[in-house]
Amino acid sequence: MRFDTDYIEGCHPAILKRLEETNLVKQQGYGLDEYCASARKRIMEACQAPHADIHFVTGGTQANVTVISHSLRPWEGVLCAVTGHINGHETGATEARGHKVLPLPEKDAKITAEQVEAYMKKYRAMDYPEHEIAPKMVYLSQPTEQGTLYSKAELEAFRRVCDAYDLLLFIDGARLGYALATPENEVTLPDLARLTDVFYIGGTKVGAMFGEAIVITNDTIKPQFRYSIKQNEGMLAKGRFLGLQFDTLFTDHLYTTIAKHAIALAKKMHDEMTSYGISFFSSSPTNQIFPIFSKEQVEALEKKYVFEQWATLEDGRIAIRFCTSWATEESDVATLLADIKALVK
Repeated sequence: MRFDTDYIEGCHPAILKRLEETNLVKQQGYGLDEYCASARKRIMEACQAPHADIHFVTGGTQANVTVISHSLRPWEGVLCAVTGHINGHETGATEARGHKVLPLPEKDAKITAEQVEAYMKKYRAMDYPEHEIAPKMVYLSQPTEQGTLYSKAELEAFRRVCDAYDLLLFIDGARLGYALATPENEVTLPDLARLTDVFYIGGTKVGAMFGEAIVITNDTIKPQFRYSIKQNEGMLAKGRFLGLQFDTLFTDHLYTTIAKHAIALAKKMHDEMTSYGISFFSSSPTNQIFPIFSKEQVEALEKKYVFEQWATLEDGRIAIRFCTSWATEESDVATLLADIKALVK
């Protein structure tokens, strides 16, 4: 039984239905079809950003590489948490394109605006700053790689620092649907459009077969972005499949509705495990939870379940990650919880 990530299923049935219904309809290629146009309109409306540019690519790493390589000059780098996806889970894709990742210490996978400001003050105080990589972008994830959330006040603080030091603010939204669906969340799509220069809405992990929607609000980033998509090998000839999926996800609030299912089940898992006396590595309110078990308990769970070992603590215990998704079965969660209850008794 798998709880290792949130893309172990295919896609939402509503998307499959529309794919079948439109399969033989002739459309222009490369994202210039009517489904992409409709999806762009729906996303602009949801973000309350009528002047935003919307582009579709197939995956999160592709979105990150394309945005960063397009936005930065050759000697510029990007600040992020040491746990940031671009720093540890993309095979050095950003640096392979010539842009250094500048990692900062994190707490619960988050960094602060104060850290960025301190870094910039130190950089600008150098006698020869041109001998170093020039920081130009701040990269955040919402939710983070450990399921935690940035508050609106935190993002506003980042915006002030970025404006003060001429930095771009980029938010990775690979799991954005789960953030938007979380009761503790206070950051909306319009907030993201207002506070960032560019962000993306993840589909691959939130009901789509594949696909991410990049939302650009900064006019300096907009020109010739399609050239960067093509050069980074992200432009699908049959771009219609990306547009149709997001058009479906942004019809009747489907995107957040299906994400709420994952949040409810993750909360049930968290609350039940807490009642068993289990502690957690990260205070995640989203669809990723990180319970801590002994090595022996982890080995027992691995006989029946697939999950990720996240971190080994100083005392030898292991934090593991369970993920729920829009398609997680309630019966699977009930079985897992019953087995864990028996294991820790």
